[in-house]
Amino acid sequence: MADLVQDIFAKEEIALSRKKTVTKIQSDYVKKYDAQQQRQQKKKQRLIRRLVLFSIVVVVAVGVMTMYHMKQRAQYASKQEEYNQLEEQLTVLQEEKNSFLEEIELLNNEDYVLEIARTNYFFSKKGELIFKILDEIPSY
Repeated sequence: MADLVQDIFAKEEIALSRKKTVTKIQSDYVKKYDAQQQRQQKKKQRLIRRLVLFSIVVVVAVGVMTMYHMKQRAQYASKQEEYNQLEEQLTVLQEEKNSFLEEIELLNNEDYVLEIARTNYFFSKKGELIFKILDEIPSY
């Protein structure tokens, strides 16, 4: 096992030493190839930068739209609640209006007005005596 590990290390050292001794050929073709590789590398870097910038813009736009949507939903909920409260208030006011209209109808009736006068203000007919009865039990 130890021999196997030593062999692997020895082969790696040989491979590293070989790589260091290899030199490039100085020709027009190699120079053009290297220049093309550098252009492609720069083109790739520009593409990556553009994609990163575009993705940042998209994330910001989606975030802004999400925030706007959430704000609109909250505003809609509050307006809906206010609308429901106003609807309830409207029904109460309509019932009150109907009761007032009924009272107006009754107050146009002379018999009803006389009945109110008799019960609340002790108005009596000729020859009639009115006795007030206390609702409370006297203490004596």
